[in-house]
Parts: sequence; C-alpha cells; structure tokens
Amino acid sequence: MKPDTSSEQEEIRTHHTFCRICESLCGLEIKTRNNKVIGVKPNENHVATEGFSCVKGLYQHEMYQSPDRLKYPLKRESDGSYIRISWPQALKEIGDKVKQLHKDDGADSIGMYVGTAAGFSVLHPVFAQGFMTGVGSKSMYSSSTQDCSNKFAVSKLIYGFPFTLPFPDLDNINCLIIVGANPVVSKWSFLQVPNPGKKLKNLERRGAKLYIVDPRKTETAKIAGEHMFIRPSTDVFFYLSFLHELIKQNGLDQQFIRNHTKGVDAITDLVKDWPAETTEELTGIRAKALKKMVQDYIESDGSALYCSTGVNMGGNGSLAYWLQEVINAISGNLDKKGGTLVGKGVMDFLKFGVKKGILMREDKSRIGGMVSVNDAFPGGLMADEILTPGKGQLKALFVTGGNPLITMPNSEKLKSAFQHLELLVALDIYQNETSSEAHYVLPCTDPLQRPDLPFIFPLMLGLQQKPYLEATKAVIEPEGEQMDESSIYLNLARACGMPLFGSKMAQSFFTGIQKYYSWKSKKDLPSLPQEAMLNGLLRLTGQSSFRKIQKSKNGTIRKQHVPGSFVPDRVLTADKKVDLAPDPLLNQARKLKEDFEREKADLHRFKLITKRAVTTHNSWTHNIERMTAKGRNTNYAYLHPSDLKELNIKELDMIDVRSETAAIRIAVKSLPTLMPKTIAVPHGWGHQHAIGLQHANKTKGVNVNILAADGPEKLDTISGMAHLTGIVVDVEAAKGELKATWSGI
Repeated sequence: MKPDTSSEQEEIRTHHTFCRICESLCGLEIKTRNNKVIGVKPNENHVATEGFSCVKGLYQHEMYQSPDRLKYPLKRESDGSYIRISWPQALKEIGDKVKQLHKDDGADSIGMYVGTAAGFSVLHPVFAQGFMTGVGSKSMYSSSTQDCSNKFAVSKLIYGFPFTLPFPDLDNINCLIIVGANPVVSKWSFLQVPNPGKKLKNLERRGAKLYIVDPRKTETAKIAGEHMFIRPSTDVFFYLSFLHELIKQNGLDQQFIRNHTKGVDAITDLVKDWPAETTEELTGIRAKALKKMVQDYIESDGSALYCSTGVNMGGNGSLAYWLQEVINAISGNLDKKGGTLVGKGVMDFLKFGVKKGILMREDKSRIGGMVSVNDAFPGGLMADEILTPGKGQLKALFVTGGNPLITMPNSEKLKSAFQHLELLVALDIYQNETSSEAHYVLPCTDPLQRPDLPFIFPLMLGLQQKPYLEATKAVIEPEGEQMDESSIYLNLARACGMPLFGSKMAQSFFTGIQKYYSWKSKKDLPSLPQEAMLNGLLRLTGQSSFRKIQKSKNGTIRKQHVPGSFVPDRVLTADKKVDLAPDPLLNQARKLKEDFEREKADLHRFKLITKRAVTTHNSWTHNIERMTAKGRNTNYAYLHPSDLKELNIKELDMIDVRSETAAIRIAVKSLPTLMPKTIAVPHGWGHQHAIGLQHANKTKGVNVNILAADGPEKLDTISGMAHLTGIVVDVEAAKGELKATWSGI
C-alpha cells in the first residue's frame, strides 16, 4: 500500500513584499508554508529600505494569524450576541436597510468613517469613496481629523490643493528643526524615510545643524541634535516668534517673495508683536536660544522646519503649520535643494486633482457648519450628528479600516451615540471595540493577503526620500470567507441598488472584470482581480506592468526629486502664487492674543501629551502577546520626578487625571526626560470591552482620548481636528471612588 501523502507539509516558499503598517513601507522577505507565515525578516537588498524594519513589521503575521481573526460575516442578535451568517444574507439585509433609510431620511443619513488602515492600501479608499458617491451621501468622516488634517486644510489654502505637502530634502539639508515629532519611534509622517535614526545621525555627522523641539527629550533627541524643551500646545507662539526673528535678522528671500508669493505684508503685520522675549516664559524656549536657532536657520545653505502630530494635535495645529510653511517659503527654502521639496509620483496628481475636483469639496457639516477637508467632515462631530434630530441626522454608519471608539475624542459619548444608530456596519480583520457594537461585521483580508502598490502618498505624490516603485503579490491566500474591501464595496453597491461612483457604467465595468477573470480561471472568484486593476492603474500612468515591476523584488528606482520643479508651475492657486495670508487663517489668527492670555493663566497647571512605544501602532498590536509581554500590558502616566515629589506620589501609585471632559485613573511612573508640569499617557489602550480581542481585552490600559473634548466648539475651525495633546488637566493621588466615565484598572 502506498503511504498517504495528503497530509505532508508543503515546501517552504519565499516571498518579497513590503510592510503596510506605516509610511516606511519597509521591504520584507517572508517565508510561508501551508498558507501560513513562518518567518519575516528585512529585505537587505531593497533599493530604499536597505534591510531596515521595526519590530512591528517583523511580527505583524502574529496579528494577522491570531485565532481572533474574522473569517465569516457576523450579525448582532437582539440579546447582543453574534451569529455567523452568509455573505448573501449580510449583503441583502444591509442593502435593504440602506434603501429604506435612503428613501425615508435621505442620502446624508448614511455615513462612513474611514480609518488609518484604509489609507495604506491603494484600492480600499477609492472603492469606499466610490460606494458613498453611489449612495449620494456627503457624510464622510476621517481619522485624519485626529492627527493630520491641519496640513491638508492649510495646503489647500496656501498652495491650492490639499495634497501639496512639501517635505525636507534630508539628503542635502544643512539645518533641520523638528517640532513635535519623534521619527526614531514613530517614523516620518508624510514622507517615507526608512531607518530614520541612521538618517539623522548621518545628517549630524556631515555637519548639519539639527534641533529637536519637544516637551520630552525623545528617543530622537537622544541620538542626534540639540534638544529644546517646549511647553505643550504653545508651538504656535514659538512659530510666531521664529517668524518675527527671521524678519528682524533679515532672513527673507525678497526675490522669491516677489516672484512667487503674495500676502507678505499681512504676515509681517501679524508677527510684529511677537518677539521672542514675549513668548519665552510661555513656551519655555529662551529668547537667546531661539535667536541662535533662527541665525543657524538663516546662515545654513538649505534649511527647513518640519512638524508632526505633536504640533498637529495641539489645538492650534492649523495656525502652527501655516506659519511653518510661511517661514520655509519666505526664507527662500521652499522648492530648494536642501530646503523643502514637493515630490511627483507616477503622475502629476496635484494638477490632476484640481482639474477633476478631487478632494476639493467645500460642503459644510450639518452640526457646526464646519468645512470638509479632503471631502470628509471631522470625526469629532460624529456623536452630535447621530444624536441631534433633524434633516440629515446620521442613522447608518459604515466603519472601514478604523476603530473610532479608541481613537476619537470623548469616545464614551460616541459609544452611546453608536447605540442609537439603526445600522452600524464594520469592515475589519478583528472584532475590536467599535465592531463589538456593530449590527454587522464583515471580514476583510489583511495586507499580506492582497496584492498591492505603495499607497497614494509615495505612489501618486512621490513622498519618498528616495523615489522608487514596487509591487507585491499576495503572500498568503484568504481564509474562510475573508474578502478585500474593494470587492465588498462593489457587492454592497449592487445590494443597495446604488452603483459605484454613481455610475451604472462603472458598476457594470467592475462586475464584468470579475466575471471575465472567473471565466478565465475556470472558477467563481468571490473577489475582484486586484492585480489586474493595479496593472491598469500603472498602465494609465505610463508605468511598466504590475508583473514586470513585481519581478524586481527589491524595488525599482525612479527619477530623483528636482528642486525648482514646484514654483510656479505646480502651485495651484488661481494666480499660481503661494498665498501666505489666506483670509480664513488670518481671521483665525485674531484669537491668538486671547489664547496667549489663557495659556499664561494655565502656566502652572499640567499639560497632557502622548507617548508612543516602538512595539505599538495606535491600538493595532495589543492583541499580539509578544508585544504586550514583560510589563508592556498596560499604559502608564509619566511625570517628571519633581512633580511626583510635589504631589507626594510614588512610582506605581494610582493617580486621577481630570480634564474638563472626563477623568481616568492610572498608575504613574517617573520620567526625568519630561518637561516639568507635563504628563505623558500613551494612547491606543482600553480594550477591555472588545469581545473579539481575547488577548488585548485582558490588558489593563486606559483610553486617554476620553479626556479630549468633541463637538464643533471644541474643534479647530480650519481643519476640524480635535485637541488631543497639550490638554490642560488636573493631577492628584487617587482617592475614593473615581467619578469618571472610564477606569482602566
């Protein structure tokens, strides 16, 4: 009798792909067997990432291969339990409800929240928007209003398009000032820079000036540059004084200003009352030190200011980013070698976007009358949009690639609001906090289960320090009935009777592609042929085929960035000049003196900031046991030793932290690298109520974002961003019963 070989293990296969957790997109070499990942290591020969990867990328398969992975559609029963249902049942029931709400309450009663995970795929956000366009709804909400919408909103005002995003020319820069960013841990934002620590060390080694401005001596500040403490949420006053001093020290490029900008007189008038001596007590940056920094910035041949989430989320993120861009422009460093550059991807997406009106909507929200940014309204309005009766009241919500009950401000209020929805549909790989409230949960593929290209920032905008192109096939096949989001939205559009992009032709086209490839492969394919669609995108933009690019397993170098290629031809304002002083920003700036006085009154109170560990990415990795081992199974509040002494608190004591919105109880640790009167609490925790995260829901962390306020009066009026860092809080030793909406203990 011949031996039974049916159970023999398949041979080990090696795949070259890239990580899609963050903007670094690190090249990876992955080994699989029996449709399981058995090992991940960096691709040492990758043209850009050169063997770099962080711990999250190397162990991401443990997140994707968790026993908690969703494999089948789920439906919530009346008793709160969930049962497995078929795709046809899920699609029909969701479609019928959408049709009913559309008829009874109008298109805008149906909304969508798009999370961070959606952005790291090429097709996912396109088809999500296509579904909502087909529904005819403007009720889109985005996680970007938590961390980066200020940059989009300001870029639209001063450059004419929201995705015009200048970045430092790190290869040639001679003075770099990093404000509110920690690239060694969090990597760069809006720029792909693998191994940022190595890059910054090399920058300093060749003699460039490097300043790190932050309330904490971060991991970045420890390895390179000169660190300067700044009091949280006072960045806008730092920028005001920097600009004042730049003018005073004759650091303006008059020819650039004359040829390529407008509004400089209004800027000069704005900053005349903000010398460094006025702001030094408030910011903590002494006038002498700031003046020296400005001098270095002026005297260096190629300089740039760069900021990230610490500035963006500080309450005046739009004004701060605006002033930063003004400084880089009027000093002659915009579009200059060693200054800031504006990249170009596989096509000139800036010109294409303006021509087609992409991301250029200017509708206003029903609640608060806030202008949409990137065609989306602030996530901090969702609770009020659900709870406030009237025409356009939000009654259905699709959540795609996100977890707003962890990331949004005042999320306990939002959780209550979700329970008032008539339809909540979550598309995800886990049943997390948000999908634990959903009526339907739809199982999606993970990044390793789909073919892909680099997401829109590197692909279409060229936001890469070293431009290159790469393609990846799926590393493993979907399990159970998992489906990619583009296919889910195609099917949902059909079930709702509302064609993708509002076009019957588009719906028929994508349905036809699916049928054709099913016929070609001689089997009924449940999903769209993603490789074919990505290949079509490449061909439309004049690139090689997907197959040819994918065969270059280490990536293919593209043309390098060209200084001088942005102004004036790619400035997309009406007169092709950088608008230094748009009316909305000037009007918003009128409140700065009032803000300054309020900050002075709160000078001796605590300010709350966040702190990220290299093992975490928002809330993504807490269901990986490895990532929460060895005391990493909770978050702590960190205080300077002098503050612990003043409060008569010892390490690991419990403290109560109160804002005007809520309170949390949390254990405390000492952190000498913090600025006094600053409290740091890592975000992304608080999984105790997630029914589908069997490891994470046993952790002890607390959701710090409940301390932040939501609602239109609490959001930045330019960008719609919530104030998530630099919040004024009261801190004291825990005593009695916590009068709060949440406790993580």
